[in-house]
Amino acid sequence: MSTIEKSATFDDLYRTEGKAELIGGLIVRQIPTGILPNEVAGNVFLSLRAYASSKKSGRAFSGSISYAIPELPSGRESFSPDASYYDGPLPANLMRFVEGPPTFAAEVRSENDYGPGAEDEILAKRIDYFAAGTQVVWDVDPVAETIRCYRADKPDQPVTFRRGMTAEAEPAVTGWRMATAEVFA
Repeated sequence: MSTIEKSATFDDLYRTEGKAELIGGLIVRQIPTGILPNEVAGNVFLSLRAYASSKKSGRAFSGSISYAIPELPSGRESFSPDASYYDGPLPANLMRFVEGPPTFAAEVRSENDYGPGAEDEILAKRIDYFAAGTQVVWDVDPVAETIRCYRADKPDQPVTFRRGMTAEAEPAVTGWRMATAEVFA
């Protein structure tokens, strides 16, 4: 991640090209991903979208969405997960950010998301998700082909889904299931 502006606001974030988040008054740009992380995130999004459409409930979003949240103690004011599901009120102006946290967020690791420093950043973001009200967060590792599913009620006890298993995101996305083979196809 690279920081580009100081004392930024949501208005600045709206004008920022590419994927970025607002943290501590700074616009923090997200490094573009490679083919594998992008395809994995897309697979999760498409499955969530089919689920939301069939249930006529909630919305699935790809990685270009931003969720605006009240500032957390960490300074974070927004999230832009790689894939997400939201089951709450939409803003009156659908051209604006979702106001509130995602119900479920999938964060797909890219090339720079490995190693001790990266693990600390991933943990800090997951803590922020739960502090904001997100119910379930997936840490998706396309290299190891695993999904660590963290729940707000047991944030330190992930369930790990490996290839050959069926992953879920209960209670955030009730009844939704996705074969790990489809996630990592």
